[in-house]
Amino acid sequence: MINKLIKNLSILKKFLFINFLIFFVIGTLTYIYLISVQPNLIKNKTANHIEIIENTANHIQRLNIKFNIEDVRKFLFSTRFLFQNLDRVLIFDNEFKKLGDTDTLDLDPRSFSQKLAIIDTTLNKQNNSQNDKKLSKNKKEKSIFDVLKTYPSSKEFGKPFTFTQESYDNFYLTTIKNINIDGNTIGYLAISENANDIKVAINERKNFVIRTAILVAIVIIIFSFVLNRFFLKPIKNLVSYTNIIKDKSKEKTNIENIKNRNDELGVLSNSMDEMTKELNKRINTAENFSTDLVHEIRNPLASLKSASEIISETEDKNQRNKLIEIVSHDVQRIERLITDYSQMLKDEVAINSEKMIKIDLVSVAKSVVDDFNGIYNSKRGINIKLKLNGSKNYNIFGIENRIEQIIANLLENSISFSKDNQQIDVEIKKSQNKKINLFVIDEGEGFKEKDTDKIFGRFYSNRPGKFGEHSGLGLNIVKNLVELHNGQIFASNNKNRGAKIEIIFPEA
Repeated sequence: MINKLIKNLSILKKFLFINFLIFFVIGTLTYIYLISVQPNLIKNKTANHIEIIENTANHIQRLNIKFNIEDVRKFLFSTRFLFQNLDRVLIFDNEFKKLGDTDTLDLDPRSFSQKLAIIDTTLNKQNNSQNDKKLSKNKKEKSIFDVLKTYPSSKEFGKPFTFTQESYDNFYLTTIKNINIDGNTIGYLAISENANDIKVAINERKNFVIRTAILVAIVIIIFSFVLNRFFLKPIKNLVSYTNIIKDKSKEKTNIENIKNRNDELGVLSNSMDEMTKELNKRINTAENFSTDLVHEIRNPLASLKSASEIISETEDKNQRNKLIEIVSHDVQRIERLITDYSQMLKDEVAINSEKMIKIDLVSVAKSVVDDFNGIYNSKRGINIKLKLNGSKNYNIFGIENRIEQIIANLLENSISFSKDNQQIDVEIKKSQNKKINLFVIDEGEGFKEKDTDKIFGRFYSNRPGKFGEHSGLGLNIVKNLVELHNGQIFASNNKNRGAKIEIIFPEA
């Protein structure tokens, strides 16, 4: 239930709830501790009282003290060292009559007489401060008398019985027990001690707990404010930003303010904004590509449909062969479009997972040139030459199989333009601005367009006679791969004859 409740809360509310829960548990344990402190402290003092009571009872029995005022007074004088650490010791006879009181040991022996109250009253008139103390003392003594009278009939009779008395500024701890000789109770002994140290210890602990609780609460409030102001609020803005992007809303966002931060949230905001722009770019590219692909497929489909309708009606063998050739070309065209499009999507996914490394452009180009020479030299007499400009270091950062793909696509394009027994040059040289130039030069027909940038567009082809063999995506793929390697690509016609493709790579 609690887990389900927490899941539905915001981060700030979760933080406050968890802190409150911890605070509550600690508070409960602290309360239990404070409750147990006082009994433990009282128990320690009571143990001392019980020991003194037992020692006193042994002395009374050993010395055969009679329970009258005179003998008790003498006993208290002779054994007062036993009670020097206690505030007050009282001895009562079997009728609850007070026989001795350590508070009066330093007074005249007449203090033990029945005129005690009169003497006290006379003394009280002389000093108001002493009067307050005596009243407090009499009140405490009355409480001892009240407890003492009920003690014989209680379940605790025969055992030490401890009770506390608390006034405005004092905390007293009193232990009473009957004195038993030969199985008979001959009197009672009461030990009373000012235990303000217990009260002080408990109050100190309470004050410490209260101060700590207030301090922790203040820290939690401050931390909650900081958490909400500098972390949760920007995160909410990022969530709002993603929702606006998702809903394609025109609502303004304040992500620019978050992007200016110099912490992890600023980095996250910049990454999210760049990722969003990249995703939008890819979505737009995919949409445009799909639209172009549909358009390109529609043309051969229309031709295929017309040819298939006519082919069943014509009886002329030559015309039928032409229609069959058209159908074959249309099918090849559609198949090539779908194959290249599928490969392009696979390449795009693979590129994102591949890592660029330092590679030797010459060794990659030599490998591709050797492969193509092995195929087209014997087949069509086309000779591909690799030319270097003297330098031994042609290192670039790139993905090796993608560089191979670039060179292979350019060579395929040049070979499709070239006639048998012609030559294609692959030239590599360095420029003065730390760039490496790669040229692919053929002796074919060259480019018909004045604006040669058009040839890098999708589905472009200036070979209507061979449209079934090309999808028009080859040079577009090359351009995308070159840009992925932070390079540039240009197309132009040779002065004499043929076409020239130039690629500029940054030097590693």
